[in-house]
Amino acid sequence: MTQPQLFSVLLVAGMMAAFLWGRLRYDIVAMLALLAAVALGLVPAADAFKGFSDDIVVIVGSALVLSAAVARSRIIERLFSKLGSGTASTHWQVPLLVFSVAILSAIIKNIGALAMMLPIAYQLARKGGKSPSVFLMPMAFASLLGGIVTLVGTSPNVIVARVRQELGGEPFRMFDFAPVGIVVALAGCAFLSVGYRLLPRGRRGAASLDQAIAIKDYLTEARLGPKSALAGKTVAALKALGGGNVEIVQILRDERRVKAPLPDAGLRAGDLLLLRGDAALLERVVAEGGLDLIGKDRPTEKEDALDPDRTAEAIIGPDSVLVGQSAGDIGLHARFGVNMLAISRSGERFSQRLRDIRLRAGDVVVIQGDEKLLPEKLSEMGLLPLADRLVPLGSTRRVVLTVAIALAAVATLAAGLAPVPLVFFAAAVLLIALRCVPLREAYRNVDAPILIMLAALIPVSDSLRTTGTTELFASWLALLGAGLPGWAAVALILIAAMAVTPFLNNAATVLVMAPIGAGFARNLGYNPDAFLMAVAIGAACDFLTPIGHQCNTLVMGPGGYRFGDYARLGAPLSLIVILLAVPMILLVWPLR
Repeated sequence: MTQPQLFSVLLVAGMMAAFLWGRLRYDIVAMLALLAAVALGLVPAADAFKGFSDDIVVIVGSALVLSAAVARSRIIERLFSKLGSGTASTHWQVPLLVFSVAILSAIIKNIGALAMMLPIAYQLARKGGKSPSVFLMPMAFASLLGGIVTLVGTSPNVIVARVRQELGGEPFRMFDFAPVGIVVALAGCAFLSVGYRLLPRGRRGAASLDQAIAIKDYLTEARLGPKSALAGKTVAALKALGGGNVEIVQILRDERRVKAPLPDAGLRAGDLLLLRGDAALLERVVAEGGLDLIGKDRPTEKEDALDPDRTAEAIIGPDSVLVGQSAGDIGLHARFGVNMLAISRSGERFSQRLRDIRLRAGDVVVIQGDEKLLPEKLSEMGLLPLADRLVPLGSTRRVVLTVAIALAAVATLAAGLAPVPLVFFAAAVLLIALRCVPLREAYRNVDAPILIMLAALIPVSDSLRTTGTTELFASWLALLGAGLPGWAAVALILIAAMAVTPFLNNAATVLVMAPIGAGFARNLGYNPDAFLMAVAIGAACDFLTPIGHQCNTLVMGPGGYRFGDYARLGAPLSLIVILLAVPMILLVWPLR
């Protein structure tokens, strides 16, 4: 082993140890590794930042924007919440969530699919009085299984496709992963549908800051337009949209007030409704019911606003100019250029219109205004903003446009009409330009630490190739596998990728292991396709730890899981994957 090869191995080993140690965040570790690689002469200074222009970074970042837009449209939640409402028992709800997440993960990036389905899991757990831990880990594992079905489901597939192209062949296409992936995903999801019983009972997740300060009793008002889906329906139909947790305080109709209307009371176009409930549920009723939120139509945005729908929760301070005034009296929009969309007061249930409520210190209000000026206006009014979190009330949903762009992107990829990076980038830009997702929200959902880690690791992992280390390892593996049958050699690579992923991250594992697997195959005289597939599946299927994949990390806190909980469910699932994936790979991708 030459000195550069030794340095490259020690650098990757040190990086893996740092990932496992966990005291430094993974993006910091990757950047330090990049600097070390340059200092050791493993990466030329001119190539240090080539990873930032790599297609992988563009694809992953754009996919996260696409997932955020689909999640914001709530089209997935609408479809699956109706299915979930009819299944009250856990042994039906778990399979529903598991298979739903897996199917979605085959269409969009698995982390986005999981994020879209989490609210439904929380809702089912809350209604059934169960801990969400019953659902969350099986859903996370199902998202990993679904991701191996298509090119776009998970980052390892995209990277493996590029490695195949660099080796002189065609890149893997959209559905090249499907024959193996579908069989493995179906078997894995079937196991998860019953295997969730292996998880410890009673795990309780940690409450987030958003949960701690969530206001459950906002009052807002909305008008029933002539095209509203609720026109001609009953009060019960409106309550059903809010899951029974939105109350109609009163209906104002032709100067008449109907207080606390009965469930069978009719709703008419032109009715003004005073609604009370959680902000997210109120938003759902307004959006799905086709209601017009009062006050939202008054313009507040500037031409260069990042987010024209910017809303904020704020507490009225003791010295606020609003104390003792009503929004109507003070002329809130005319004087400050903002709209008050909702109000909450501890221990009091309002029955009058928003504009007529006399405001007090301590009231919590939802204020809509221009993104750039809103902090200044809140300070000017003497309002104290709560945590910087998304308040959906009053935001605009462009469901049809979002779905159309997402379907067009998938169809374009399936037909092979354009390169993957260009398709995803175009979809992300269109979604932002057409305001399907606000620019601020798009930036918030682009996982910068993951993108930076990828960009930094690309030249570091490539140093294993340029120094000849991958060929050296491949020759060692060839010696080890010389007496092994072909199926055992493929299994060896798959298990090695599975073993490395918890310490190196799935995308980084592929960057390191794919060239080694291809070299191993060539030394044994085999077609490298089967070994590249084994690397992709092994890197995508980390079920033993919470650190190998974002999906596992995402559910750890909310599910209240401990490190060892993952192996209880993940170890038998990993064995199922190995036993099924190896023969399926050999069947679909012959060794010779």
